[in-house]
Amino acid sequence: MRRREFIKGIAGSAAAWPLAAHAQVANKPAKIGYLGTSSLALEKALVDAFKQRLQELGYVEGKDVIYVFRWAEGHDERFPALAAELVALKPDVIVTTGTPGTLAAKRATNTIPIVFASSANPISTGLVATYSRPGGNVTGFTILGPELEGKRVQLLKEAVPALSRIAVLWNPANPAIVDFLFQTRAAASALNLTVKPIAEVTQASELKKGLSAIAESQPQAMLVIADRSLLAQRKDIVSFAADQRLPTMYPYRGYVDAGGFMAYAPIDVEQFRQAAGAVGKILHGTKPADIPVEEPTRYEFVINLRTAKALGIELSALLQQRADALIE
Repeated sequence: MRRREFIKGIAGSAAAWPLAAHAQVANKPAKIGYLGTSSLALEKALVDAFKQRLQELGYVEGKDVIYVFRWAEGHDERFPALAAELVALKPDVIVTTGTPGTLAAKRATNTIPIVFASSANPISTGLVATYSRPGGNVTGFTILGPELEGKRVQLLKEAVPALSRIAVLWNPANPAIVDFLFQTRAAASALNLTVKPIAEVTQASELKKGLSAIAESQPQAMLVIADRSLLAQRKDIVSFAADQRLPTMYPYRGYVDAGGFMAYAPIDVEQFRQAAGAVGKILHGTKPADIPVEEPTRYEFVINLRTAKALGIELSALLQQRADALIE
């Protein structure tokens, strides 16, 4: 089901959020806080897409809006302190890039509007009450993670027909992806695939240990479950997969652009543009509680042909034709 209808607020009315209304009345630039999971270098394309869309909506940086950034550098445990720093700066809106950061922001403030550009399960994690009426001060965009895991397993099996055992890398500390492992194992079972080992990485310092466990088990392929703190460590994960000659399915295109084998995912650049649209509505007075949570409208299947060749994998013409993008 797609929820594409935004409920329009009345700019400048008594129902408008106080900070947004104050910024407009005082004719001062609105302040947007950005709580990033990794770093500007790794999220630059997303930040640029967000800023560009706001500019298209008439918000010129430095004149109409100013940005303040805080980056977790792939360490989710830093989010509470970073969120508190942003809240102390009294922004008009806070933009977040994943469930752990959004939860930290929500715990830090129940008045400043929060827009998450990406969250796997905003209802089960308590970010919103419902998709159509989020309630509170939080709204945003879900990646519909659980429904995608079966497709990812299927595509990996099609790419490697002889596949019988896959390893999984995931972050069980991310409450939004609790169901993802279940969905992955169910999809694998339906295709007669064994899921072993399941390597847990709850913080950046555990990545080496998790990857070592996978290397020792010698699986035939690997699947990485969606989590933006793992995405922040994409270079190490992709390098490991190359060294171990593991065909790997990823949950974000960023991995494939960094040399990973393949990914099937929502187009995250579009979601960050949509997040800018939600921020624009809030700055005009609409309450986050009245802005429905939206789902992705487009997905992309991306294959890195250079990596496939390095792995010695001959992909069928049919599978290549189904890809939305081929990196050569």
